[in-house]
Amino acid sequence: MTGLYTNFTFPQYGVRYIAINDNYDTIDPNSVNNDFAGIKNWFNEFYARDTSRKIRAVQKAKGERGVPLTVNVPYGYVKDPENPKHWLVDPEAAAIVKRIFSMCMEGRGPTQIANQLWVDKVLTPTAYKLSHGRSTNAPAPEDPYRWDKRAVSLILERREYTGCTVNFKTYTNSIWDKKRHLNPVENQAIFPDTHERIIDDDVFEKVQEIRNQRHRMTRTGKSSIFSGMVYCADCGSKMQYGSSNNRDFSQDFFDCSLHKKNGSKCKGHFIRVKVLEGRVLSHVQRVTDYILRHEDYFRKVMEEQLRVESTEKLTVLKKQLARNEKRIADLKRLFMKIYEDNASGKLSDERFDMMSQSYDAEQKHLEEEALSIQQEIEVQEQQIENIEKFVQKAHKYVHIEELTPYALRELVSAIYVDAPNKSSGKRVQHIHIKYDGLGYIPLDELEAKEKA
Repeated sequence: MTGLYTNFTFPQYGVRYIAINDNYDTIDPNSVNNDFAGIKNWFNEFYARDTSRKIRAVQKAKGERGVPLTVNVPYGYVKDPENPKHWLVDPEAAAIVKRIFSMCMEGRGPTQIANQLWVDKVLTPTAYKLSHGRSTNAPAPEDPYRWDKRAVSLILERREYTGCTVNFKTYTNSIWDKKRHLNPVENQAIFPDTHERIIDDDVFEKVQEIRNQRHRMTRTGKSSIFSGMVYCADCGSKMQYGSSNNRDFSQDFFDCSLHKKNGSKCKGHFIRVKVLEGRVLSHVQRVTDYILRHEDYFRKVMEEQLRVESTEKLTVLKKQLARNEKRIADLKRLFMKIYEDNASGKLSDERFDMMSQSYDAEQKHLEEEALSIQQEIEVQEQQIENIEKFVQKAHKYVHIEELTPYALRELVSAIYVDAPNKSSGKRVQHIHIKYDGLGYIPLDELEAKEKA
């Protein structure tokens, strides 16, 4: 870049450039010192690259050992005075972090959370650090209570709150590219239990699921605690929330989104929110009550059910993973073959470029799919752990009187609604509740065996 300026740009605009230390002056193009300028520029660049390479190597070694690479401690933690690389929980800020996650579990988005914190006069992370005499790169905000939705989103996305150290979250392409790019999760280095956790793992994962869902508001500005969780039992489409203009809650409803677009493709699965809430609350009450009275038997039945389901899924997943790995190996051999053919002149450069791009794209897709399958296999192999987690959560909600957004999202992952059946002269409609980590609980069968 230096050579580009001194040899082309400056002469083009009639600029005389002088470098005193190097005895360089563009007014004398025949000077010997000017001839060596290019070599000096190259050596300076080499020195910068070599320094960068060494710094990257040191950072990589530290990151792989689990040493936190971030200079700024996340909001909710403070540096340990005895060991700056270790973080301690800041009780005051940690309470706000817990509150933010709790509000997200209740179905509120980053903007709604930010507005609520502003109304409640909660100091922003920057204002909070400054008020406690801690250094921060950000300037003091004009309004110390005005939270930004981006700040809320960053807090909800930080895995460090689960007690782990996360390194290599971003990267740069070169020493000249100052823009930081997000690193995929699979390329990050995660070290669990390096400091005290503020948020439980299951709450963090649930929040990530919630944030991937779209919570539709009506024109009246209303939303439902069930938004993003209700599906049509026939076509699998999400059911859209709707409300009346008179703000009468009893008239709020869910209906199949596909039916609303094209009534010929799916029947109406219309259900009142009030009815849905009553059904779900009743079922949750029955499940938690049954677990309280027959915990051991519940564990036994669910373990057997999950074992059967996991065995079937694992068989399919492992076969697909084996096919992907075999095809990836084939693609690598094919690439070597066309490379040799191109080098020997049997394959033209144009044909080689076309085939190599095709093989590369297919291999990348298969590798991404294989990674996803491997993660699903790990999830299936850990299904039994989900029973223990669910039982512990169920104990919290024994004798529950009201279905709160937090309780709903902690216990339930999805609700499927059947089309109403009017063949008997009465409107009969069934719902199927998929519980978090367990799937469908055969409650009717369990209660029938209990009576028998």
